[in-house]
Amino acid sequence: MPKKLLVENGAPTAGDKRQINDSIEEIQWLAALKPNTIGVPLYRDDVREYLEIAVLSVTLRGAYDKPAKAGRLAELVHRAVPYPMVLLLNSEQTLMLSLAHKRWAQNEVGKVVLDGGMVEVALPGAAPASAVESAFMRVLALGHQPQATLYALYQGWMDNLEALLAARLTGNFKDANNPEQAAVRRQGLQDCQRLELEAVSLRARAAKEKQLARQVELNLALKRVQAQLAAAREQL
Repeated sequence: MPKKLLVENGAPTAGDKRQINDSIEEIQWLAALKPNTIGVPLYRDDVREYLEIAVLSVTLRGAYDKPAKAGRLAELVHRAVPYPMVLLLNSEQTLMLSLAHKRWAQNEVGKVVLDGGMVEVALPGAAPASAVESAFMRVLALGHQPQATLYALYQGWMDNLEALLAARLTGNFKDANNPEQAAVRRQGLQDCQRLELEAVSLRARAAKEKQLARQVELNLALKRVQAQLAAAREQL
């Protein structure tokens, strides 16, 4: 797959175009998962149409060890392809797996946009390094996923990625038994991410603060955030 297609369809700024050209070595369209190839019905409603799921592999140049830049590159690739996509970003050191739902644009007929944020996980480039990652790889098999529609199948994989993210905080991989459990865990992950950032900020501010009273205040706030973070992890 030529990089030119990504540059023309998924890069809104000159910096994004430069990142695609400078960072990507090769793009391969590995598979198109369709009803007639995997036996899972298509999905169509007023919000979206899932006729197939694309599987793409993007090989990056060098180590590419900056997660923020890799995340932005994944977003650009998702935006450029109109189908829901299982995206693999390969670098010298890591493999990143990324998924994102798509929907019809509200003000442009026929245009597809991202629906919500991406879900992405980084994996070792070689064999899984832990029991958690081994459990994650087992549940990714097509036979373990919902089969009602392509939308349900794709959501099943997104739930698996969120289960891995949760397991890295709890040490225990647990796949969701139903959509309600998956939604609770999704909210728990969002809360954990927000609280972790807040804790980092408070810790840094406390370390720089010169006034003792203000230091005490910041440390008390940090303890409250840490308690909230522990409670959020219980939801995972």
